[in-house]
Amino acid sequence: MTLSVIKFDHLERMTDDTGLLEHSLGRIPRRREGYSTDDNARAIWGCLEWLALLDDQETRERLYRLLDRYLAFLLWAQNDDGTFHNNFFFDRTKEEETPSDDCFGRSFWASAIAYIQLEDLARCEAAADMLRRALPAAWELRSLRGVAWGLATCSVLLKEERAPGIDKEELTALAERFERRLLAAYETHADADWRWYEPELTYGNGVLPWALWTAYRRMPRQEVRKAAEESLNFLIEKMSGPAGVIRPVGNRGWCSRRYRADWDQQPLDVMKLALAAREAYWATEEKRYRDVVRRCLAWFYGNNDGRVPLADQSDGSCCDGLGPNGPNPNRGAESTLSYLLTAAIAQSISVEVVMDELFSNETIRMASTHV
Repeated sequence: MTLSVIKFDHLERMTDDTGLLEHSLGRIPRRREGYSTDDNARAIWGCLEWLALLDDQETRERLYRLLDRYLAFLLWAQNDDGTFHNNFFFDRTKEEETPSDDCFGRSFWASAIAYIQLEDLARCEAAADMLRRALPAAWELRSLRGVAWGLATCSVLLKEERAPGIDKEELTALAERFERRLLAAYETHADADWRWYEPELTYGNGVLPWALWTAYRRMPRQEVRKAAEESLNFLIEKMSGPAGVIRPVGNRGWCSRRYRADWDQQPLDVMKLALAAREAYWATEEKRYRDVVRRCLAWFYGNNDGRVPLADQSDGSCCDGLGPNGPNPNRGAESTLSYLLTAAIAQSISVEVVMDELFSNETIRMASTHV
């Protein structure tokens, strides 16, 4: 049995008139948890990835309906200073929070790819407006992951012939600033045994080498490729278990030079590894990176430490994590989008997972009953 058609039922189930709800209890949305801009930005990205792949008109219309809600959410979440508020209660009031570079970076990225990939002028103008308002705030990004999102955003915008009312010279200067920041972090922390930008591997690690690969594809330079290649190869090694099974760094302690936590494993980390591997494949055409994407997708279908599928092909949902006692049965927005994005990443470079190669049908049946 090969990978079947991806379903968006759970994504739609988690979406209301305001936008994408953050959490669920099992498959049922938990409204008291409210919304996050992070998830709505990811949802824009996910819809765009699949719109570029699917020909079925009914599914495309469905994705456009969802996309419009997520774009409207992002427009609403953007503050007067161009930043984005992240957390909202179900009644649409803002939760108190510390501003998040990561949230800004994801929203900046989502606005950019919406502008680049959407064809109708009305939707493009909404994305362009967010980009123009966000650009001054982008100069204030400090956290490495926020910087990485910023670099990737600048890289794709600089390759675009259309300009959303943004000065290309300013965009180039901003990209150079972000690139220097990542390269300096790598130079500070990396040595022969630790090829990384920080003293620990924590969450969403793949976004760091991914950003440098996007910069390299725009303007190839050996210094950028060296850091991107060494760090991605290091991450692949740290996220690979026996027989090449993907093993995300656990959030119960992360990974340092002396310690590695195996649990709990997060779908987001698998998706970010697939994202970085796809970018490296596009840059180098080395088949080993395609194989990493294949292994990442296989992780969702049961080729993991628990030998149990986390993704449910019947509705496109995904469990929130994998622990020593099995999957977390809740299927929130982040995990579901991580699965949908990984599947899109795999399909975009013609990677297919043959389910029978993972384990026997009886094992699949028993594991599906477990979750």
